[in-house]
Amino acid sequence: MLARPTKRIVCLGEILIDFVPEENGRPLSQVPAFQRAAGGAPANVAAAVARLGGSSRFIGKIGRDPFGRYLHGTLEDAGVEAALVETDAARTGLAFVSLRENGERDFLFYRGPAADMLLEPAELHAAWLDDAAVYHFGSVSLIADPCRAATLEAARRVKAAGGLISYDPNLRPALWPDEETMRRVVLEHIGLADVVKVSEEEAAFLAGKEPPEAVQYLLGLGAKALVVTLGENGCCVLTRTAMTSIPGVRVKAVDTTGAGDSFVGAMLLKLVEHGITAESIESALTDEDTVRDIFSFANKAGAFTTTRRGAIPALPTLAEIEMLSVR
Repeated sequence: MLARPTKRIVCLGEILIDFVPEENGRPLSQVPAFQRAAGGAPANVAAAVARLGGSSRFIGKIGRDPFGRYLHGTLEDAGVEAALVETDAARTGLAFVSLRENGERDFLFYRGPAADMLLEPAELHAAWLDDAAVYHFGSVSLIADPCRAATLEAARRVKAAGGLISYDPNLRPALWPDEETMRRVVLEHIGLADVVKVSEEEAAFLAGKEPPEAVQYLLGLGAKALVVTLGENGCCVLTRTAMTSIPGVRVKAVDTTGAGDSFVGAMLLKLVEHGITAESIESALTDEDTVRDIFSFANKAGAFTTTRRGAIPALPTLAEIEMLSVR
């Protein structure tokens, strides 16, 4: 049996309130009612790890307001250590989500600036990073300083201590000045990570090429492993010497919010359980049995999350994942 992780999976970045429609198929202008749900990709990843029985910490900044208090409580209820900095300088961020009939989403963000954008490097306590087996971040916290500086400072500290660095660009064009800036900044930081997760569409956009040229281009930027998610078709795991495709899980999708984050949380938990480190990840992911164990589990986690509304509220437990069968 694999050992449960003794060190934490530490996630840093945005945390906000998602307002999710109570029914699918309407544009935002016509949605009659929303449900409040905790969200923000790195926070979702931390919650996914904890819901599956792992040890996780989320580092971020919230407003000193009712929504901030709600987010703090939601993380703790999920089993996440909430390393949150409160501020009076800005409100907690909000996102309104419109769901199509197939569960895919459109977003309208209220972040001008939101509290999570104001996290500073000086606010990173050493104890928040010293026990990190894995450090995970996304591109939203790289949009502007001071949060960009805090995100990269934490990555440098964990990397210097031998921790594994995980990066999910999780592209949100509406939050960036323009798409070219987004592409440039995201590509600049791929080499900082040991493992990078992208969707097939994100890979094509970032590389300016179609698969398989796109994934080879991204892998050439310095990451040791690239994971390309393919929706219900599963995922593809690539290193410089191996490529393994893992089939997906067919479910009735209601809301895809948080599915990629659930996938990442499950992936990171399995990497830690297998004892995979920054030094060993490339060789470990050339072993087909190891890859199938990790990513079949991650595919199940992502698929299950689409069957319920919201992000953190939809994340599965270990027992719920075990009920799903792979196609």
